[in-house]
Formats: sequence, structure tokens, C-alpha cells
Amino acid sequence: MSEANLSSEGVLDVPQEQSASKKTIRKVMFASVSGTVIEWYDYSLYGAAAGLVINKLYFPNLSPTIATLAAFLTFAVGFISRPLGGVIIAHIGDRYGRKPALIFAVMLMGVATLALGLLPTYHHIGIWATLALVLIRLMQGFGSGAELAGAQTFVAEYVPVKQRGFYTSLINASTGVAILLSSLAFFLVTQLPDEAFMSWGWRVPFLFSIVLFIVAIYIRKHLDETPEYVKSLEKAERNKKAQAVPIKALIVNSPKNLICGFFSLAGHQAYGYVLSVFSISYLTNTLGMEKSEGLMALMIAVTVNTLVTPVMGKMTDRFGTTAVFSFGAIFLGVFAFPLFWFLNSGSLVLATIGMCIAYGIGHGATSGAQGAFLANLFPTQYRYSGIALSRELNSVIFAGSTPVIAAALIAFGDGDPIWLIGYLLFCSLLTLTAVQMAKGLKEHH
Repeated sequence: MSEANLSSEGVLDVPQEQSASKKTIRKVMFASVSGTVIEWYDYSLYGAAAGLVINKLYFPNLSPTIATLAAFLTFAVGFISRPLGGVIIAHIGDRYGRKPALIFAVMLMGVATLALGLLPTYHHIGIWATLALVLIRLMQGFGSGAELAGAQTFVAEYVPVKQRGFYTSLINASTGVAILLSSLAFFLVTQLPDEAFMSWGWRVPFLFSIVLFIVAIYIRKHLDETPEYVKSLEKAERNKKAQAVPIKALIVNSPKNLICGFFSLAGHQAYGYVLSVFSISYLTNTLGMEKSEGLMALMIAVTVNTLVTPVMGKMTDRFGTTAVFSFGAIFLGVFAFPLFWFLNSGSLVLATIGMCIAYGIGHGATSGAQGAFLANLFPTQYRYSGIALSRELNSVIFAGSTPVIAAALIAFGDGDPIWLIGYLLFCSLLTLTAVQMAKGLKEHH
């Protein structure tokens, strides 16, 4: 896509003329990270609960295998509403400002997570509990659909362009902090006697999210709009070219960018949800490891990912998004088979090492590079919509469905992970292809 074509369609690419102060950047980072932590705390918490609690309390009449599949399906349901939430809230962000969109998104997520913590079980209200669970997951997904995209957009438009890789990687690294917090919270409550854990203990981590929710709302209410967005809006008004429907401008002007953005996340998402969600069920239900051991392995691996992701983001600023993103995709594909050798070893130490390598090196590279990669794909005028639609359409296909697909492929192979390994290899190849294709597209700074 040429720069001339973009200009003829009225797409605005407003460079940052002056960087925000370090104090302002710190404030923006804290506000963005806090909301992202809530989003991924909620999702990873539910993912951990799905294979250990939700299957037993909300699908008690099904066999263990079918109940686990059903629980992971409710996890996937949250991703169905993510694209709709992403499009609607991103429309608000592109048309009326990043700030109101981010506040609305975090409010939806906070209310939904509290509702999950208070929801009666199947034993109390029967099928209504299951239906309410699905509705809450849809609400949670709607709010989450624009959260990470909004945070990445907000940060990308505040920080110096030459440091966009590092700062946006901190947003992705904060997802690791969230997964770590949720895993730690769940690990602590699993130390309770089984009866106490299943009756009320599992609810405590969900209710704890109210603290994060209040902090995020307070901080975001005191933020200013991004300078880049304000300049873009002013220029659009002067030229009378403001887009009433940013999503339409995105699809008309940047279809190739959208396709590359969508497929670039395939390997990252599939691997991420195998590691953060499915691995706990696999280690405990398939391999017979203790719940606390599986959670401990995950917490250590997530810690490594959280530390490595900003390093990869820094490398993105030095070597470019294509190089780092491609490296991550290749590593994830090549490491798919060794990962399950480590997991199937029966050793907690080896399983933890395998998860650390996959989460730290391969997933760390794709996490570190994707923020700047996606921000550079789309101009300011509809950047929020572009990032949200790329991420959330991909989430429906490659994120929310992955735990279900993984469980089904393991069952199909009678416990042999070969089919799941093939799936991860395929998704990693899609990421590599999309990132390489994006090299021919114009970058926006």
C-alpha cells in the first residue's frame, strides 16, 4: 500500500513533534498497565478455574472429560463478544477519544469479574447458574475486547517513536504480571482444605479484583487525551476529512494491514493459551501432577516471560519489529515438540524448564515485538480500531478456542500430544508469514 494512496483517502499520519515529559509517560504507563493487569488477571483466573472448579460446580452432571471441555467452552465464549466490544469501544476511542473508551472498558471488566465471584453454582439454582455464567463471560469479553488494544494505542501515541517497542512491550509484560497474580491467588486458595476451596475459597481471587478495579478507574479519570490523537483530530477538522465511522476507513483503506495484523498473532495467541490455561489442566488431569505443582510451574514460567518481554521490546527498537517478531515465531514453531517432551517427563523441574523456555524466549519475543508492530501498521485516525479488530478477531479463532482445541486434540490422540504439536507449529507458521508480508506495507509513526 503506497503512501500516495493513503493520502488520497484522507488517512492521517501525524508524527509526534514533541515527546511527553517523563512524569507524564510514567503516569500513562501506570494507567495503561493497571487496566491491562485487570483484563488478564480476570481471564487467566477464569482459565485456571475452568479445569479445576468450573467443570465440577457448573457442569456436575457430565463426565469429567466432557465437563472439562464444557468449562473450556465457557472460557471460549468470552472471546466471542471480544470483537464486538473491540469494534464498538474502539470506535468510541477513535471518534471521541482514547480516555473515555479506556474507562468504559475497565468498568465492564471489573463488574463482570465481581459478578463471577458472587455467582451461585449449579447446585443452588440449576441451569440458571450455567446460563448466568455464559452471560457474565460475554460481558467480560465485551469489555476486554478493547482494553489491551486501547492501552497499546494510548502508550504508542505518548512515547517517543524510537522507544515505541520498549514501552508497548511493557503493556504486554503486564499481562504476565496479571497471570502471575492470578496464579498466585489461586495457588494460595488451593492450600485450603478441598471442601473449603470448592465451597468459597475459589471465589476469593475473583472478589479481590475490586482493588485493582478501583485503582484503574481513579488513575484513568485523571489522564489527558494523547497529544497525537488531539493533533490528528484537529487536522481532520481543518481538512473536513474526519471519519464518522473509523472502522469503515480501516477496512477500505488498509485491508492488507488488517489481514497481516490478524494473522501475525496466531502463534502468539495459540501458544500463550496452551501455556497459561491448558497446561494446568494437562499437567494435573492428564499427567497426574498436583494442582499446586502445576500452578507453581506456570508462575515461574510467567515470571520469566514478564522479565524477558521488555528486553525483547528493547531489541525491537534496535533491530526492528520484523526481525524480533519473526525470531519469536520461528522459535515457537521449532520448540513445539521439545516443549511436550519436557512436560511429559514426569518431572516438575523439567516441566518448569520447558515452560520457561517457551514462555521466556519464543513467547517473550512475540510479546515484545507485537505492540510496536501493530501500532506501526495503522495511522492515528483509526489505529485503535485497527489494533482492536486485529487482536480480537484473532482471539476468537486462535485464543479462546485453543484450550478447547488442545483438550480435544489430546483426547483424539489418546493422551499423545502429537496433534497439538502440529497445531502449534501451524499457528507459528501463520505468524511468520504475516510478519514477513507486512514488510511491504507503509509504517505509521
